[in-house]
Amino acid sequence: MNKIQMTTPLVEMDGDEMTRILWTMIKDELILPFVDLKTEYYDLGLPYREETKDQVTIDASNAAKKYGVSVKCATITPNAQRMTEYNLTQMWKSPNGTIRAILDGTVFRAPIMIDSIKPNVRTWEAPITIARHAYGDVYKNTEFRIPGKGKAELLFTGEDGTEMRQTIYDFECAGVLQGLYNKDNSISSFARSCFEYALSTKQDLWFSTKDTISKKYDHTFKDIFQEIYDAEYKEKFEAAGITYFYTLIDDAVARVIRSKGGFIWACKNYDGDVMSDMVSTAFGSLAMMTSVLVSPEGNYEYEAAHGTVTRHYYKYLAGEETSTNPMATIFAWSGALRKRGEKDNLPELMNYADQLEGACFDTLNQGIMTKDLSGLANCETTSVTSAGFIAAIRGNLEKRLA
Repeated sequence: MNKIQMTTPLVEMDGDEMTRILWTMIKDELILPFVDLKTEYYDLGLPYREETKDQVTIDASNAAKKYGVSVKCATITPNAQRMTEYNLTQMWKSPNGTIRAILDGTVFRAPIMIDSIKPNVRTWEAPITIARHAYGDVYKNTEFRIPGKGKAELLFTGEDGTEMRQTIYDFECAGVLQGLYNKDNSISSFARSCFEYALSTKQDLWFSTKDTISKKYDHTFKDIFQEIYDAEYKEKFEAAGITYFYTLIDDAVARVIRSKGGFIWACKNYDGDVMSDMVSTAFGSLAMMTSVLVSPEGNYEYEAAHGTVTRHYYKYLAGEETSTNPMATIFAWSGALRKRGEKDNLPELMNYADQLEGACFDTLNQGIMTKDLSGLANCETTSVTSAGFIAAIRGNLEKRLA
């Protein structure tokens, strides 16, 4: 068969550990035989980030802005143990945090649902989409250890030289200190992205912070959301028959658990990180969660919502077969290829992305699953390795494309 053509490259960001292995398998088995794939490649694996002093992450982020569509493999955010394991010169920041800061977008994460796996929360009937602010907060923090007694202060020096100063704490012993920040224009972009996404999908939008405790930081988020909603979106939401409301995050958690699903839950950066893991696990598996970063300029970055699957990677290095679920990574590729097709007016490429996802569902509905799913399904299943699962998907994809 003739390969499906592309006209503009995707930005391809390779990653780490087991997801890097799956990345190659997915390309070799499910994409390259069918698509004349064009990508601008960046290696975001930790060894190359160390070699380039993380310049590769900045270059990849700028390329994502240039080409408008990118796809990213899961990457390591190093901790102290990784510093030793990879012989790092410094504890590099989260690549996702860098990419999100440069693109200034919002991450939308939603579970991939199948009939044979029911959510752990029995009331949930429809997907819950997490809208995660993708700028600042703990991912761009400044922090250090306090060695002993002393006064910690928060200081802002204005452009005109005026100062704002406040004591954070008078330390009577050693401790730790952290500074966070955010920007009104990024929060405004976050709010508008959420409102637009809610209108496009015709879903209610919930937003939650902890403004009763954080009376400046979190309250600013709450105020900006409300101001933009009242001025720009209230009438549009009413005409679409959908609602927007704000509540404290602890109240939101209780409401989410009692809900039927089918709405968008907007969260600050760290809250969204945690809640998306909770939601994806409750719907079935961390590997069954789509994730797309949408910038105000209309740039899209697709990735899996989970990590690099370190435990399976060590098994792989020991020569053992693994049954790692590649669904979220496959859907990152299909989402990016579909969006590339939309932007470039390539219906064949868009159809290929649809058929690839359809082949994944065909395979799961046949009971062919990786171990993480076979233990959850309420039907007869065959548990297969990662390679076996991808091979079964390829077989179904070939039937669909034929």
